[in-house]
Amino acid sequence: MTTSEVEVRTGVGAAPTAAVPARAVPAATPFRRVLNVELRKMFDTRSGFWLMVSIGALSVIATAAVIIFASDSDITYENFATSIGLPMSIILPMIAILAVTSEWSQRSGLTTFTLVPGRGRVIGAKATATFLVGVVSMAVAFAVGALGNLVGSAIVGVDTVWNIPFSTVPQIVLGNLVGMAIGFTLGVVLRSSPAAIVGYFVVSLVMPGILVLLAEVRDWFSDLQPWVDWNTSQVNLFEGATDTAKEWAMLGSTTAIWIVVPLIIGVFFLRRSEVK
Repeated sequence: MTTSEVEVRTGVGAAPTAAVPARAVPAATPFRRVLNVELRKMFDTRSGFWLMVSIGALSVIATAAVIIFASDSDITYENFATSIGLPMSIILPMIAILAVTSEWSQRSGLTTFTLVPGRGRVIGAKATATFLVGVVSMAVAFAVGALGNLVGSAIVGVDTVWNIPFSTVPQIVLGNLVGMAIGFTLGVVLRSSPAAIVGYFVVSLVMPGILVLLAEVRDWFSDLQPWVDWNTSQVNLFEGATDTAKEWAMLGSTTAIWIVVPLIIGVFFLRRSEVK
């Protein structure tokens, strides 16, 4: 009998009656295929689809609002980028949250983790897909803002002003990706769409105010606050003010506190939790 065959016996001590080939172990699903599936799933649901549509729609609406309501001196690329960036700073983290929590809210996790048992690979694919969507969305926003700046300056008859240095563009993109990473982390930790969405608004709107108030009433915390307040680091990125080693270290500190450590803990429990 070869190693590719298995003996079949009818009872204890009985002679083998047949030999059947051993079942071949299927190859692992390629990561590229898992990534393609996760990208498609971000558009398949109604919530995901309309969130994607809203990125383009709100970019156009914000651009039109600047052209209509802003004074002639405010028709600048910075104002177009700021008006587009405000709604995107909210929408992109929601997309990151739903990329994770949809497996539980849509009850598709059992199918997903049966087809790809390595949950870490699935979460890695979701993180990569979220990153790609964020980068493409930012590229669309910059393009719409540039088009709006050209059209707006032509309509009002002023010179086109490009007052965002190219060196700050990567920091603006990174600032939005940090916000998406916070949402993604909350999705992994909580695995519930409503809880993660509420948690994001608490972390992004309530916690910064508490930390600022604590820094004002406690002198010992005023120096510590920039090292633990991720909102401060994100604002510095949006403003292109992260340019010293100390400021990058602050960004690294807040990223470790709010993203890296919670994400590691969340993935640890996610890989061992029961999927229903």
